[in-house]
Amino acid sequence: MNHSIYSADRTTHLKIVVVALVVGILVAGFSISARNNGDEGLTQTASTRVMKAGKPVVITSSGNSVVR
Repeated sequence: MNHSIYSADRTTHLKIVVVALVVGILVAGFSISARNNGDEGLTQTASTRVMKAGKPVVITSSGNSVVR
């Protein structure tokens, strides 16, 4: 038995690739099926009053004293 990946033959590499693909597909399938599909608390409702913008305001002086 050879424990080196460098000296392994072509079928051994093919087996490793197949096992990695199968495990990746299983992990992806499990993560999709384990996802929580509930939308509790994630929906937005317009139950509050909407505040609309009023007329523009121009400020000419701030009334603060300037210290120099």
